[in-house]
Amino acid sequence: MAWNERVRPETDASEKRSAGKGVFRKCDGCGETLTSEAFAKNFEVCPQCGQHHRLSAAEWRRLLLDGGSFAEWDPHLEPADPLQFTDGRSYPDRIAAAQRATNAKEAIEIGRAAIDGVGIAYGAFVFSFMGGSMGSVVGEKITRLFERALAERLPVVLLQASGGARMQEGILSLMQMAKTVAALGKLRDSRLAFISVCLHPTTGGVAASFALLGDVNLAEPKALIGFAGPRVIESTIRQKLPEGFQRAEFLLEHGMIDRVVPRLSMRQELATILRHLR
Repeated sequence: MAWNERVRPETDASEKRSAGKGVFRKCDGCGETLTSEAFAKNFEVCPQCGQHHRLSAAEWRRLLLDGGSFAEWDPHLEPADPLQFTDGRSYPDRIAAAQRATNAKEAIEIGRAAIDGVGIAYGAFVFSFMGGSMGSVVGEKITRLFERALAERLPVVLLQASGGARMQEGILSLMQMAKTVAALGKLRDSRLAFISVCLHPTTGGVAASFALLGDVNLAEPKALIGFAGPRVIESTIRQKLPEGFQRAEFLLEHGMIDRVVPRLSMRQELATILRHLR
């Protein structure tokens, strides 16, 4: 299994199967065992300790967007196999498996939506699709998100959750960093707002390109945000990193993001920012 496919399955390993598959789950934060229904009703935030567990793209739409829906742009785009990559399993096979598991064509969805009556160009990564990795299609859709926002004079709200560049596409994946940032530059020249929301994790080429270039950069509590992981950095510089390094609260303290926003407050926070930036 490739590194970027090690994602949480639909049925969490911490579920108490003795009481029925999927009925109970253990919180990653406090260890409390609660019903799966309790987590779902609270948008995957532990009611006991506030630990934020991963939320699907569909549930993010339900939490944030007016009517819980959006008009999707470019859903037909699917990846090709330009490098004929294989690591014991072909790239097309991995794509097909991810599509079956997630019911998504790629690791991002984009479209037109509204938050509290304010029209936006909206995008959200699908982390369960190959770790939210950015290949040529993800880069193209983000570029189109910025370009469509410019054409329709809309602010952009983009939710990131990614392990970084998709290794099966090699340099074509890395090229998306420059491509997306160039499109963002044109949006900025027109003085249209870009609100970046960094979820757990926001890493690699996504963090190193557009994720921290928002006019306003928000993050969820304890989200891991950075280029290389802490263990890689420690082994490279041979130094112990500070407590909480690369977590959202650390980045806020050091001026890299603007606010840490609890998930259940995110819709109101975005609505307030959008009204101010009109």
